[in-house]
Amino acid sequence: QVQLVESGGGLVQPGGSLRLSCAASRSIFSFNFMGWYRQAPGKDRELVAFITSGGSTRNVDSAKGRFTISRDSEKNTLDLQMNSLKPEDTAVYYCKAVDSGMVYWGKGTLVTVSS
Repeated sequence: QVQLVESGGGLVQPGGSLRLSCAASRSIFSFNFMGWYRQAPGKDRELVAFITSGGSTRNVDSAKGRFTISRDSEKNTLDLQMNSLKPEDTAVYYCKAVDSGMVYWGKGTLVTVSS
């Protein structure tokens, strides 16, 4: 069973930055797809950014120019660097991994953007 553990969430002021990490119990390069999702209170879970096994990345429009998804081979983590944070970025952020039709989720880390 694959384990995904997110970390790095917290309280940050508008305009600030946070770096989220998702630690996996096996090589992050073994997954076909890995992504960051978020779920704000009262809203559906939504995709933020993803990376394919080949290293291609995509951000949703709301994250373009502000968020960067990457893989750290030394730490075996999927990271999300978030800059210029806005109150509307407040949500629980989840890590997702997909391999051979199997889907794995972490339990999430809370990001609160507030002054």
